[in-house]
Amino acid sequence: MRREVKSFQNAWQGIFRAAKLERHLKFHIVAAIGTIAGAFLLQFSALEWVVLVLTISGMIALELVNTAVERIVDFVQPEWDERAGQIKDIAAGACLIYACGALAIGCILYIPKLIEVIS
Repeated sequence: MRREVKSFQNAWQGIFRAAKLERHLKFHIVAAIGTIAGAFLLQFSALEWVVLVLTISGMIALELVNTAVERIVDFVQPEWDERAGQIKDIAAGACLIYACGALAIGCILYIPKLIEVIS
């Protein structure tokens, strides 16, 4: 049981370290907080909350994976190398694609609710 507790502690430590050091992750966390606040104000349904939680957690998890990929590449290849740069760009591209999808999901969830509030 102690190993499992230590494993969770290490995971949380990794999350907090990345949140402290990575500006993109900071942005996603701030955006998530604002998005969640908006969902409370707009009284999201249970299904809308499920979609929102999956989208937010997926974005943050992917950003953490991207950070890990960048750190591994920097560790293995400290000097600039085109192939290392391509690896980092591809991982960043995955985050960009997911972020675009998350934005689309946000529009699908929020625009009808906002139109309803304005009308």
